[in-house]
Amino acid sequence: MKVACPTCQKESEWNSDNSFRPFCCERCKLIDLGEWANESKTIPGQPSFEAAESIEDLGGDPGIAPEDRLH
Repeated sequence: MKVACPTCQKESEWNSDNSFRPFCCERCKLIDLGEWANESKTIPGQPSFEAAESIEDLGGDPGIAPEDRLH
């Protein structure tokens, strides 16, 4: 089966030979990871109760929006 790479849209095989699936290559996989790391991609919603507690344990404030946090 062929699928479109989420990063570059190039078609690639979805099988066990492609260790980067659903991406076509390591480069596209790392680009996607970087987008999550710099918060270009996020999952909407509030953090879970457990996540909020762990943020507070680390000295963070879960009420501060990501764009208002110091990086």
